[in-house]
Amino acid sequence: MPSSQVLPAFNMVQALNSALKEEMARNPDVVVMGEDVGRDGGVFRVTEGLYDAFGPQRVIDTPLSESGIVGMAIGMAAHGLVPVVEIQFMGFIYPAFDQLVTNAARIRARSRGRFSCPIVVRTPYGAGVKAIELHSESTEALFSHIPGLKVVVPSTPYTAKGLLVSAIRDPDPVIFLEPTRLYRMIKEELPAEEYAIPLGKARNAKEGNAVTIISWGSMLHRALKAAEPYDADVLDLLTLSPYDEGAVLASVKKTGRVVIVQEAPKSCGFASEISACIAEKAILHLRAPVMRVAAFDVVLPFARLEEYYMPGIKNIREAIEETLRY
Repeated sequence: MPSSQVLPAFNMVQALNSALKEEMARNPDVVVMGEDVGRDGGVFRVTEGLYDAFGPQRVIDTPLSESGIVGMAIGMAAHGLVPVVEIQFMGFIYPAFDQLVTNAARIRARSRGRFSCPIVVRTPYGAGVKAIELHSESTEALFSHIPGLKVVVPSTPYTAKGLLVSAIRDPDPVIFLEPTRLYRMIKEELPAEEYAIPLGKARNAKEGNAVTIISWGSMLHRALKAAEPYDADVLDLLTLSPYDEGAVLASVKKTGRVVIVQEAPKSCGFASEISACIAEKAILHLRAPVMRVAAFDVVLPFARLEEYYMPGIKNIREAIEETLRY
């Protein structure tokens, strides 16, 4: 952490709130909007205090209409504002998928670069908090497939703040996925001064030489725990679109063995894209097949089966052992 002065330990909710406050103070064109983001401070309190600090013109409570929220944000962006939208849960974002794909993602290409769409769509995602149906989705691959959309997934309070700052300053639309399970799970000291983490860059969360483990979001922490007994190189992607292909290939060429851990169902998940890239560009460096550890190809179950559905430390270690034995 590049700072000699630090703030008290923040959880991810507080880190995100700090990023929003700083960017709203820095740029008067930044506005926050969504369901209950104003007086109530958002469903997870990420926007708490912003309404009192910046007023109802910049912290806007909207109707319960995800397509309307995102559509309005796109129009506001076209007129020079920088909307930061909150969708209460990832499972609620699908009515706005048309707006994101048909409009937000295409404005730059459609105008031949004359216009862009600087919106950020924040949403909690993923399982681990025993929520009800549509509250624990992990469908990041849907958005990563769309040219023109950037997809960001922080894994710690420090990365959450730095990445959100970069997302708000980015001229193009960013889908900012916040792992619900991590909101209050860990705390970190943050630099007292302003900082930003570039989009599109992975970080090395653990250095090793025997096997590469690639993950993102809340699964990164399970991957790190599973990797403790091994000489493992653990990559935290942070950005899925565009992801840091160079960092992935460099690690694969160093270790020759790869395990990719994702919370989403296995078929057509983002792990498949990484696996295909490795096969195309680093196959001669592989000493074993690429292993994917993922959820089952079923609708996410209710609370009592949630842990069984999600990849666990035992599953990850079994994959590591299998690739090391190959």
